[in-house]
Amino acid sequence: MDIIPIPAFRDNYIWLVHDGRHALVVDPGDATPVEETLREHGLVLGAILVTHHHPDHTGGIAALVASHRVPVYGPARESIAGVVHAVADGDEIHLPAPAIALRVLEVPGHTAGHVAYVGMDIEPGLVFCGDTLFSAGCGRLFEGTPAQLGHSLARLAALPPDTRVYCTHEYTLSNLAFARVAEPDNAERDAWAAHCETLRARGEPTLPSTIARERTINPFLRCEQPGVIEAVAAHAGSRPQDALECLAALRAWKDRF
Repeated sequence: MDIIPIPAFRDNYIWLVHDGRHALVVDPGDATPVEETLREHGLVLGAILVTHHHPDHTGGIAALVASHRVPVYGPARESIAGVVHAVADGDEIHLPAPAIALRVLEVPGHTAGHVAYVGMDIEPGLVFCGDTLFSAGCGRLFEGTPAQLGHSLARLAALPPDTRVYCTHEYTLSNLAFARVAEPDNAERDAWAAHCETLRARGEPTLPSTIARERTINPFLRCEQPGVIEAVAAHAGSRPQDALECLAALRAWKDRF
């Protein structure tokens, strides 16, 4: 399997997974760059996966289905036009072409019914996590609660360390700028930031990340670390009582950063 990031809009990635002949796409907000990539690589589209209902993740579904007549999988707890296979937590998807099996994780917070897709029997592992987890960041709380987001991030952080993280926006450098303030003393984060700056200077994606890296550099996965707690306390003017309160304060801080 090969996985290609298809740039869309200002900073979206539509992920295309292929075996050299057949492909699936994740969160096709725009059909045009998907069609161009399929033609360029001589691929036949076999399926569409959707993580949540926002238009920059769903806007290309209708055109792709009209052209390719493929199944569309998406979250059962959200109403998304074109989804014919509604999936919920623990469901498994077994696609014949490309041959891949995925397990569904419900990860609400960014939206009420957001899901992620975890590769099964793939080494190293992978997860298509939409807008729930970003490299060095997480999604804004549009519909969910801090408790839901905390639970969702914990589920993703519990995946095997070498799991590749395919999120859907190139937000890494801006997230790292906030991470430097939210946890000032983190040498591994600073090294990763320097690497990402080099990648972006060359026009290359900073993704995928890995779960191991995110546990090390992402302040939203480090709300029990003293450095994050102290930074949040200094910013908010009061010390968070627990990791959830720290996460809520951190997310609110990031919203205005």
